[in-house]
Amino acid sequence: MKHIDILLIEDSSSLAQTYIEYLKPTGLNIIHCANGTDALKIFDKETPSLVLLDLKLPDMSGMTILDHIQSHSASANVIIITAHGSVEIAVSAMQKGAFDFLLKPFSANRLRTTVTNALNNRKLVQIVKTFEEAVPNYASETFIGQSSAMKAIYHMIKNAATSDAAIFITGESGTGKELCAEALHSKSKRSSGPFVAVNCGAIPRELLESELFGHKKGAFTGAISERDGVASMANGGTLFLDEIAELDIDLQIKLLRFIQTKTFRKVGGNKDITVDVRFVCATNRNPLEQVRLGKFREDLFYRLNVIPIHMPPLRDREEDVQILLEHFLELFSAQENKEFSNFSESALSQLTSHAWPGNVRELQNLIQQVVVMNEGEQIEVDMLPILTSQPFKAASHVSQAPSIPNAQTEVQANIENTIASAIIGAAIPLWMVEKNAIEQTISICEGNVVKAAACLELSPSTVYRKMRNFGIEL
Repeated sequence: MKHIDILLIEDSSSLAQTYIEYLKPTGLNIIHCANGTDALKIFDKETPSLVLLDLKLPDMSGMTILDHIQSHSASANVIIITAHGSVEIAVSAMQKGAFDFLLKPFSANRLRTTVTNALNNRKLVQIVKTFEEAVPNYASETFIGQSSAMKAIYHMIKNAATSDAAIFITGESGTGKELCAEALHSKSKRSSGPFVAVNCGAIPRELLESELFGHKKGAFTGAISERDGVASMANGGTLFLDEIAELDIDLQIKLLRFIQTKTFRKVGGNKDITVDVRFVCATNRNPLEQVRLGKFREDLFYRLNVIPIHMPPLRDREEDVQILLEHFLELFSAQENKEFSNFSESALSQLTSHAWPGNVRELQNLIQQVVVMNEGEQIEVDMLPILTSQPFKAASHVSQAPSIPNAQTEVQANIENTIASAIIGAAIPLWMVEKNAIEQTISICEGNVVKAAACLELSPSTVYRKMRNFGIEL
């Protein structure tokens, strides 16, 4: 039996034939059912790629069929077909997992576009699923997060760990560069050897060479005995040079020779020492910019930048924020012998809308502070410190729109007034500004979430998610 691309569930034979004619240029295999019973029989035998589902059927509600599809965890995308008076039901169907809805009457082009989008989305989901199955899950070991950005990092660690090639990790402060280095070491063939880390920015310049290479007794004032440096300590393992862009330019020359030859001399020594180490380095600066400014040697950069890994900032890992919040709440509640187990909806909304300029480290420190300084079972808004770093990107983008319909103009005015109050009064949290903007926009659009999303220049799915987080009901 040929695979079913589209299962069309429509009780009107004339409309069904019209839709089939609309889709004929696509060459897709379409099966038509006039009632829910026949459709479920087909569906239980084979999962189509897409279901075009009329909500009003002679024997059962289209929502019943949607529930059946969702409960069986089928991979088919569902497009709801509905009349104008049933838009609220269609919105409810999308909240239950439907991909999109079509409002009767609709054109052939509208149907083909929606169907193409749904099929492309299904293919993308399948590709991501395949990628997820192929990528190792390090979240339980080192990292916390299942966003696509972090899965890409896991994939790079998996591939790079088996090599001895030098690795250059970049990323903002607090993104987990040292955790990445540790993961690379733990997955490598050197995992039984030492992992030695040195922060090049935390050691005085005049002592850093001794820290790296060691020194002989009497090599300088205070050198009362011979000492090994981290280069010797890391023999057989991994040497992690954190904040390498802070390294003095003269010492960079010696480090370059060490990387090229795997040999070095202690400060005050005259004998070459050979070691076997893998080099992993990191910086929160732009290394190419440092090269351009003459602060970092170009030859050293290319020696170290064999495999570049960029750690994503937390603002690019939106779906990981709540996972991290819950992880650190559980961790610090146990450490501090507290009873906290969850966040109130308003506290969670404020935390998930925060920009987190300090990344995971900022989030971790904030949750530890809240747990230590408060008592209870639930984190409430009044327990949170003032979060002052939320950007007003959405509002700025709206204000720059060149041409805005009447409803959107009114939305813009309301948003700008709300933001002005927040800035002047310094008393309205960003999550409340965002909540008010969404509520006002939906009200102006007379409850039409799709239209409201267009006015806010967001996708409908984003608006629905934020409505759920904020507790906004239609």
